[in-house]
Amino acid sequence: MTKWRIAALVLIVSFCHLTSSAAEKASAILKTLDKSHPRLMLKDKDLEHLKELYTEDKVLQKCVRNVIEEADNCAGKSMLTYRKIGPRLLSVSRECLRRIYALGLAYRWTGEEKYAVKAVDNMLTVCAFKDWNPSHFLDTAEMSHAVGLGYDWLYSYMDAGTREKIKAGLIKNGLELGMTAYQKNWWAKSEHNWNQVCNGGLIVGSLAIAESDPRYAEQIVSAAVRSLPRALKSYGPDGAWGEGPGYWSYATHYTAYGLAALQSALGNDFGLLKIKGLSEAGNFPIYTAGPTGYYLNLADVGERSSRRTLPCLFWLARTYNKPFYADDERAMLAKHRASPQHVVWYMPEPGGKLPARDLDRYFRGPVEVAVFRSAWDDPEALWVGVKAGYNQVNHGHLDLGNFELDALGVRWARDLGSDNYNLPGYWSKGRGGKRWSYYRLNSKSHNVCLLDGEDQDPLAESNFHNIQMKTSSPFVLVDLTSAYKKFAGGTVRGIAMVGNRRAVLVQDEFDIQKPCEVTWAMTTDAQISTKRGGTAALTLGGRELIARVLSPADTEFTVESAEQKRPQKVNKGVRRLIVRLPRTKGKVRVAVLLSPVWKDGNHVSSVRLRPLADW
Repeated sequence: MTKWRIAALVLIVSFCHLTSSAAEKASAILKTLDKSHPRLMLKDKDLEHLKELYTEDKVLQKCVRNVIEEADNCAGKSMLTYRKIGPRLLSVSRECLRRIYALGLAYRWTGEEKYAVKAVDNMLTVCAFKDWNPSHFLDTAEMSHAVGLGYDWLYSYMDAGTREKIKAGLIKNGLELGMTAYQKNWWAKSEHNWNQVCNGGLIVGSLAIAESDPRYAEQIVSAAVRSLPRALKSYGPDGAWGEGPGYWSYATHYTAYGLAALQSALGNDFGLLKIKGLSEAGNFPIYTAGPTGYYLNLADVGERSSRRTLPCLFWLARTYNKPFYADDERAMLAKHRASPQHVVWYMPEPGGKLPARDLDRYFRGPVEVAVFRSAWDDPEALWVGVKAGYNQVNHGHLDLGNFELDALGVRWARDLGSDNYNLPGYWSKGRGGKRWSYYRLNSKSHNVCLLDGEDQDPLAESNFHNIQMKTSSPFVLVDLTSAYKKFAGGTVRGIAMVGNRRAVLVQDEFDIQKPCEVTWAMTTDAQISTKRGGTAALTLGGRELIARVLSPADTEFTVESAEQKRPQKVNKGVRRLIVRLPRTKGKVRVAVLLSPVWKDGNHVSSVRLRPLADW
């Protein structure tokens, strides 16, 4: 035998060994599989425990009542149809998911077959679709989640023939494509919501049929466990989410779906729950919601995105023993309807009093966020949120140093949020990218400064280099040098609560090296009346806020419209409060005091200015 044949034989043996090892590793994943149904997220024993709680727990009673009402609504709807909006089938996938959760849980709780009949009809309908739109894989993943969950929860109700039809549709339209997606699709290596949604949906779908068709779960779970840490580490170290609170909800719910399915079906989370930051994730939507209920609207969040129910907070609370998360969610349930997931992950109220909540919070990560407030449980409290980080984060805007402000039950300084995702070039986000031509996404709509009217550098990064919390005058300093380096050698923004947390000071300092115009701006829904002496009175909802230019002296406010022409969103009635400094060079400071007029008629009229280096 020649040396080449020997070498070839060695390679073949080595390859077979590697292949065998990989197969053994994948097969080992299912060694602890619970082969009974239902096994995903809510087993029968869990349901029985909930029914015991139900007899005395009024919050759970409300949750179940809302689920039954939703199931009745779903039962009266016509069958789903294959209808894309732009490149997406996502609305159909999500509607299917909503129906399956409501109908499936209603059947399991009441035993009434009308709910099971309708759930099965919906699954058979979508399994007969020509595809689940794999070109936009979120659609495929969410439909796999819906059908997988329904198959598992209604397994005992369905006859063998029906199960085979649904399983065949799940495999053809979801799991087969899912297995190949880990080699071909970019999302498996992404660090944002696509990762959790695609992995979570495929985990649920594959585990639903794992006892009869194990190869799908063996390969998908193995691949997902390798893929998920890329995204989950983005919560580190403090639980923030760079795509903003809206996408926090999407990403974190699918994190919960995927990991809860692994835990219930396999009794194993594969170490994913230990990834730094995930246990703290529940703080992000709680603290970034102002007293008005509106979120700190960073990234592509809807313009009126606000704190609503987030059932994954129950899952996080149970998983990490964080009763604070569940307590906050119960407060939301007192105002809003519950979803089936609230029942699935329900956490009863613990005995005893919870520790007092901090007024201030600092989140580190790819996007940094600081939030300060004057009080909890007061809808008229003063609140300010500030953002730093990286302009290239997924769904990001050119808004480093942006702030939003609530007081007196009003959002005074606001972020307009996202525009239409189908606008041409919406996702072209490099330097010169079409994305930055859209008003809502570039710097010109945000509460940031402009140098010579130009946007921030799309590749800029910033960070908080000093932050003080838990005092009567908390503050944060943001190093914005990277964002304005074309004109300035150094740029720092300071934002502070002043007057014992009764007003907000926004102070910007520049070292202008290339002469330019400096513009300070704030976006608001308020009516604005400017007055001589650098003062403006903002009125909204019968409330008033006084803005005052403290530096430079003898500088006046102007007002501009934020309205745009279609196809962009119009922003009707939105205004910009402006401070504009003519062409200037050297050390420049712009300081603006934003002071609500409180119910006692008082407001903070002045503060002593200090260089940011002395804060």
